[in-house]
Amino acid sequence: MRLKDKVAIVTGSGRGLGRAYAEALGAAGAAVVVNDIDADVAKETVEAITAAGGRAVAEVCAVGPTESADALVRRAVSEFGRLDVMCTNAGALRDRTLAKVTDEEFDLVVDSHVRGTFTCGRAAVRQFREQGGGGRLILVGSPAGQYGSFGQTAYAASKAAIISMVRVWSIETAKLGVTVNAIVPTALTRMAATIPALTEVVASVEAGGPVPADLRRRGIGKVEDVAPLVVYLASDESAGVTGQYIGFGGDRFAIWAHPKEAFVTHRDGGWSAEQLAADFAGFSEHLQSHTPPPK
Repeated sequence: MRLKDKVAIVTGSGRGLGRAYAEALGAAGAAVVVNDIDADVAKETVEAITAAGGRAVAEVCAVGPTESADALVRRAVSEFGRLDVMCTNAGALRDRTLAKVTDEEFDLVVDSHVRGTFTCGRAAVRQFREQGGGGRLILVGSPAGQYGSFGQTAYAASKAAIISMVRVWSIETAKLGVTVNAIVPTALTRMAATIPALTEVVASVEAGGPVPADLRRRGIGKVEDVAPLVVYLASDESAGVTGQYIGFGGDRFAIWAHPKEAFVTHRDGGWSAEQLAADFAGFSEHLQSHTPPPK
């Protein structure tokens, strides 16, 4: 699948999944604006793309502020003439339980993920409109935003908010010919290494070892395993796919369902608190599990 003449921005693409996305887009023919807060790793990604015959430049900034989003789009247009794909991968992580998370930690995570996705998405859509329409927004969710995850108040809330943006933006931008989708990736990253059950596996894979087959079946593979989905969603072939959240990793592909009511009933005149107490015994079989699946 070729992306010749396409121009993409990938935020947070100096390392890990973001770098895998940027390199795959470059290998498919897209010109790539690499973004990271670390100039050295951004340079390394650019060099990897150009060494493989691709085109790439680095724009070093922290996503979140409007100025950063606008600078990224300006760089794409000034270097390559247009913008076709915005992949909002960047975001910080500060794991703490509710009672321990600080205001500063919460704000850092939410600003980088939620505000960063918002400002970059807005800047991209404005450019898409100026170009006459068309374009791809590829947002990045997480299983933590779907299930919740212990110790990840800010991160899980941010990733759930990003999924909500997919719902809204896919409707708002449809008339422009813009598609908006989220990937929900799973891979053996630095973040995965903090999970005790995966620490040794990550170290082994980083040393060149294979990913165990049972993990791949569960959707946990290398970062490179997720990149083909980004290439597909960036392509013309995905023009009919929008408003979706797609789980991807290892040997596993999943399409997440949209939220819906699990149970509905009615009572003429409504309920008092006492009536609710009486009726809840009959409602209990419809209550939803709040325990995430085992890792």
